[in-house]
Amino acid sequence: MAPNTKKDSPVPVKIAAVQMLSSLSFDTNLKAADKLIRDAAEENVRAIFLPENFLIFANDNPRDFAESQSGQAISFVSDLAAELDCWIFAGTIPLATNLKGKSIGDNRVRAASLVFDQNGIQVARYDKIHMFDVDVADNQKQYRESNTFESGRNIVDVKTPFGNFGLSVCYDIRFPEVYRRLRDSEVRSFVIPSAFTRLTGKAHFEVLMRARAIEHFCFTIAACQGGRHDSGRETYGNSMIVSPWGEILSRAGEGEAVIFAALDYSEQDEVRKRMPVHLQRKSFLR
Repeated sequence: MAPNTKKDSPVPVKIAAVQMLSSLSFDTNLKAADKLIRDAAEENVRAIFLPENFLIFANDNPRDFAESQSGQAISFVSDLAAELDCWIFAGTIPLATNLKGKSIGDNRVRAASLVFDQNGIQVARYDKIHMFDVDVADNQKQYRESNTFESGRNIVDVKTPFGNFGLSVCYDIRFPEVYRRLRDSEVRSFVIPSAFTRLTGKAHFEVLMRARAIEHFCFTIAACQGGRHDSGRETYGNSMIVSPWGEILSRAGEGEAVIFAALDYSEQDEVRKRMPVHLQRKSFLR
């Protein structure tokens, strides 16, 4: 059990993670996201987290989406953040340019995770680094994300009035070095929008979420895709918010859902003080 919170602890930060069952239709996803985000905002949360590919899922040509609809997608999230006076961590949106604004070659895109503050201003962008190029014993059989997506190159964290958040996406969770780099930036939480397959999610998702939390005594926050999509793909769902002690604070099942949790930084500080793992790393192993 985690150590007790101090009596003088600050008010915990309330957040929401949105789970979706996104389709091939941008308009359908836009309508679904709008409703779910508004439902989340009714609970007076400071931040709302969206899943990977929340506005377009399993599209064979994300470059076409990036060139024709990404602007509308960004405006949609920006306007909602300003209207609802809430930070929005916008899962991923396919973008046809890199961080320097240069067009990406080979007709590919970047899986860009954008963050908007309560005024609707984009304050951060992280491009997914690790591509899901694997063979899985499901109805899809083979996934080659790098055919349509180019890897990002930068580790990104974002400072907010309610804590520092480290950005990552889905398959990144299998690469602990990403989170070690983020922890070195003094983040309190890891953000991991995801679309795990049903098979790999059932086997590994909870274990990975809890492991990344425990390794660095950080919160892990994953808004996910969940269920059988119109493309035929099946995703695991189980959107999850995990405490720095590895406890699951909130969890969804399948289908559309909104989950809530409070990020108690006072308890996090106490855990880190009692077990200063980040100060005990041996220099020759770094």
